Amino acid sequence: MVYKAGIIAAITELKDRTGSSSIAIKKHMQANLPADKKWLNGMFLNALKKAVADGDLVQIKSSYKLSPDYKKKAAAALKPKKAAPKKKAAPKKKKAAPKKKSAPKK
Repeated sequence: MVYKAGIIAAITELKDRTGSSSIAIKKHMQANLPADKKWLNGMFLNALKKAVADGDLVQIKSSYKLSPDYKKKAAAALKPKKAAPKKKAAPKKKKAAPKKKSAPKK
């Protein structure tokens, strides 16, 4: 589990209007942590700081929210891209078969 993805998932699932505290995010991530993974608090804190520096999260006092720019990127990524309409190949015109000349009557 990548910490940044886990942080973003935790914030979206907690749905706090004023933002989620780092403690709440940490508890949510630890509850969803696979059994074979070890919790690294330093990695979590660095990922949190880096997400704020990158502009993916906004820090309000001691809470974190998704930035409006990140929400726009996420919404754009979810929309299926319209495929360019393929031009239909023009149907090939069949050449008119030449009419067979009837044999002259004798």
